[in-house]
Amino acid sequence: MIYAVGLTGGIGCGKSSAAKIFAEHGAAVIDTDEIAHRLTAPGEPGLLAVKQAFGEAFLLPDGGIDRARMRRLVFSDRRAKARLEAILHPLIKERVKEALAACQAPYALVVVPLLLETGSYRELIRRVLVVDCEEAQQIERTVARSGLARDEVRAIMAHQISRGERLRQADDVLSNSGKTAELQRQVALLHDEYLRLAARHG
Repeated sequence: MIYAVGLTGGIGCGKSSAAKIFAEHGAAVIDTDEIAHRLTAPGEPGLLAVKQAFGEAFLLPDGGIDRARMRRLVFSDRRAKARLEAILHPLIKERVKEALAACQAPYALVVVPLLLETGSYRELIRRVLVVDCEEAQQIERTVARSGLARDEVRAIMAHQISRGERLRQADDVLSNSGKTAELQRQVALLHDEYLRLAARHG
């Protein structure tokens, strides 16, 4: 199995930005959010299962999932959240395993927003990399990017483990409170380290 690092972080911390820089260095990036989007596209097995469990009220006119409505539901109803996760998580994990098995890069990053909350990918990864920033930055960045209200962002954050606990469980940390150039510098150093670890693993 390829050497894999789990990349995680709170909402708005910059997981995608960090992953993109790693990809530019030649790392394989397997993003579970992207997999989830593909699985819930019209005609895909994830969407069919969601439709069966939640009804057509959660579909858009084009047959796709109404993500905004589903997001409001799962962040206000823990049972609905658990039901959605029970549908999608096994399908996503299977796709991640397939991608890791087919990977030709020196190492892989598996981007999992709730990696530490679920613990469900720990047998596939060797290290946990946390992308971190101040909580106020998380809120501001998410509001600017998604158009969500601050209260909605705080509700999402409330479903994630605390910043302190996330950092406690990290093997490596990327600080993303500053400029892009600083994030790029940190990624370059970690990339070299992961190449060494992967070569030793192989």
